[in-house]
Amino acid sequence: MSTEVTNESGYEVDGEEFASLARFVLEEMHVHPQAELSILFVTEDVMSELHERWMDEPGPTDVLSFPMDEMRPGRDGQEPEPGTLGDVVLCPSVAAGQARAAGHSTVEEMLLLTTHGILHLLGFDHAEPEEEKEMFALQRRLLLTFLAGR
Repeated sequence: MSTEVTNESGYEVDGEEFASLARFVLEEMHVHPQAELSILFVTEDVMSELHERWMDEPGPTDVLSFPMDEMRPGRDGQEPEPGTLGDVVLCPSVAAGQARAAGHSTVEEMLLLTTHGILHLLGFDHAEPEEEKEMFALQRRLLLTFLAGR
């Protein structure tokens, strides 16, 4: 797995931790080992521009996902295809506010958001209640398993 982590946010970010999380999630989801992923940390201004341009909503958001090759998780008996998964863009300052409200660290919030973003790249969504239940349960399992092993 090739994961590029870029930090343009001004916040201190341990790029290796986020690359490790991405590798873990992609392996657990049976994504081809040559898949490529980009994780980008940005300022509120940049996130606001992206949020308005792509989602037609004002202001910054916590995470956006930009899929490239529409890759999906591997299934038993199926060989996953290689390709470029896409980009996960995070805004640490928004994540920091959410972390305070949730009672955990900013890093934990950003790890959660990264997992969430990767699942979106793999085709998961939470628009409908059943989809939300499935995606959030998977997201929780993946993150807790990763955190337990760190």
